[in-house]
Amino acid sequence: MLKSVRAFTAAGAILVAAGSASGQVVQEAAVKTANNTAELAQKLSNPVADMVSVPFQFNWNGRIGPFDKGQTAYMNFQPVIPIKINQDLNVIARTVAPFSWQTSIFPHAGTQWGIGNIEQSFFVTPTKPVGGWILGAGPILYLPTATDKLLGTAQTGAGPTAIALQIDGPWTYGMLVNQVWGFMGPIPQHGYQINQIYMQPFVAYNTKSAWTFMLNSESMYNWSTQKWSMPFNFVVSKLVMIDKQPVSFGVGVRYFAASPHDGPKGFGVRALITFLLPEK
Repeated sequence: MLKSVRAFTAAGAILVAAGSASGQVVQEAAVKTANNTAELAQKLSNPVADMVSVPFQFNWNGRIGPFDKGQTAYMNFQPVIPIKINQDLNVIARTVAPFSWQTSIFPHAGTQWGIGNIEQSFFVTPTKPVGGWILGAGPILYLPTATDKLLGTAQTGAGPTAIALQIDGPWTYGMLVNQVWGFMGPIPQHGYQINQIYMQPFVAYNTKSAWTFMLNSESMYNWSTQKWSMPFNFVVSKLVMIDKQPVSFGVGVRYFAASPHDGPKGFGVRALITFLLPEK
């Protein structure tokens, strides 16, 4: 009888130990997954990270036109693809392809939908930070892909683009800039040659649970008309794993601090979903 009790006790101890070890393995795996998710969320705050990402960004703006009756909604398809040149340099290809809908942007304008002007940027970036800063520079192309004359221009443009950012603990901050000049294509009546500068200062705070709080401005100054468009965006996003696939969901609000007289005014909405394809 005593031998049976001892055997039962020993077996129970083995099961408890096995369960504890198994629980520890599961807990360690969960911690590792959480750490990886938080790391990916912070890399996503870097516009030139060496990681394939496929964002779909939705925007809605209102109070457009001389009587503030117009509105527009568009989805930007914005894939980021890193290309390794050697151990010291990468080329980051960033595309912005807008799919737009708009209505009543001026009296009797009606409704339009289709593709706008596609922007293609290439950043040559060192694989390691320079003095603590992540740097990149290269060309940007502005392509005449608009399917309607009210959705974009028929001109082709090009110019330089550059980015500088720093990652400091949970913080990521920096600025992206570009200057585009039109050099080919028709200039519409009462229109102008493309000549604009774009500035995007940004700051993001990333938590250990893969939440990201992002504030940026997407300011554009038109040298021809001497007018600013200056929307500020505040977006909260969360990166999650869906069957081992990292996906980020975000939603936020935007406000136009400055705009041409016929441009958007007041508040708008932004939402996005981003698929990440990190190297395994």
